[in-house]
Amino acid sequence: MSQQPFDAIQNREKGLHRGLSSGQLTMLAIGGAIGTGLFLGSSFAIGFAGPSVILSYAIGALIALMLMRCLAEMTVAHPTSGSFGAWAEFYVSPLAGYLVRYAYWSCIVFAVGTEVTAIAVYMRFWFPGTPGWLWILGFSAVLIGVNARNVKIFGAVEYAFSSLKVTAILLFILLGAITVSGTGLANYTAYGGFFPKGVWGMWVAVIVSIFSYLSIEMIAVAAGEAEDPQRAITKAFQSTVARLVIFYLLTLAIILAIVPWPDSGKGESPFVTVMARSHVPYAAAVVNFVILVAALSAMNSQLFITTRMMFSLARAGQAPSRFGQLSSNGTPVSALLLSSVGIALASLLNALYPETAFTLMMAISMFGAMFTWLMIFVTHVCFRRYHHRTSPWTSPFGALLMAAILLTTAFTAEFRMTLAYGLPTLALLTLIWKLRPKILP
Repeated sequence: MSQQPFDAIQNREKGLHRGLSSGQLTMLAIGGAIGTGLFLGSSFAIGFAGPSVILSYAIGALIALMLMRCLAEMTVAHPTSGSFGAWAEFYVSPLAGYLVRYAYWSCIVFAVGTEVTAIAVYMRFWFPGTPGWLWILGFSAVLIGVNARNVKIFGAVEYAFSSLKVTAILLFILLGAITVSGTGLANYTAYGGFFPKGVWGMWVAVIVSIFSYLSIEMIAVAAGEAEDPQRAITKAFQSTVARLVIFYLLTLAIILAIVPWPDSGKGESPFVTVMARSHVPYAAAVVNFVILVAALSAMNSQLFITTRMMFSLARAGQAPSRFGQLSSNGTPVSALLLSSVGIALASLLNALYPETAFTLMMAISMFGAMFTWLMIFVTHVCFRRYHHRTSPWTSPFGALLMAAILLTTAFTAEFRMTLAYGLPTLALLTLIWKLRPKILP
């Protein structure tokens, strides 16, 4: 283990402006986690598990809660943009920190691609004759511009986006609860029982739930730009977990009670399906607008986070030094432009494989997400050991669960690309690590 004081790692990442409040930190995490994973990805999860998808998301929520406990403790100790990558570097090994940063960076780059792919689909509702790539380029240019500005401007935009989403979901839950009070819960068992695809189907849907909860870890990355890190982080972690669990589990429970699960799991957003059956005037258009904002919000926050991870890599000497440079307003613009590569990839896949682009990018993105979560649990065990504290059982248990979910992807056709992409990528990154002095300036 490196004996280098962690202060040295923290000092090399200085220069970013501390302009995010605890409320903006919370909305940043919610903005990233409540996006296409909930509004569109949940339909795939329902298709895998039927009504038992509620248990799938409950298992995902349990893992997310355990992860947040680890992140909260380590973030308060070391609030820096490198976050779990920097902690893995210090408490596990420099190679581990390097792999975590690059795996997470690539994961979020591809996640941005899933959001922008979905945006093109949503705009088709109003402008069916307009090519999707026009919307991809237009909205991407606006959000890249927002991220290139001062962090306070970014925080204000993301707060507004996320507030609209949260309000819309609360209204959806209220309207859904009124509807369920009249229809009852018969749909939970009417179409093959609560486990129509068996326990295996319920377990496979946990993969999608992890993708849906992905981005809650963004608070740790954004902590390096918080106004008052210790106070803001603790408050943000607590409120984020509570809201996400309530939003996800309640909305899924309402969707499955109102719409038979075979009709909810056909690739269309279950939210649109529910609102279409509510007979509320203009419901479809309103829901489509909310879903569009949700995708823009998630894409906005993901661009922010992947930019900071590339910035951290550059400051650690693990990426070209120009990506660690800051503009006059404290923004790593070069890292932002590189991190927009997912937008170009999404545009290409959307043009070549319009029907499967979303699921393909989700499968590829999943490896970096699950590997990062696994390594956060491992790092927390090492963190506790380093500071001579007993590690809670939740950290090794969380690592075991994440390893099991990763292994499950190998036996699921829809996610076979996860390990097929991820393992060779880790091998290639390790090779580059060995040759690094010959590659990087």
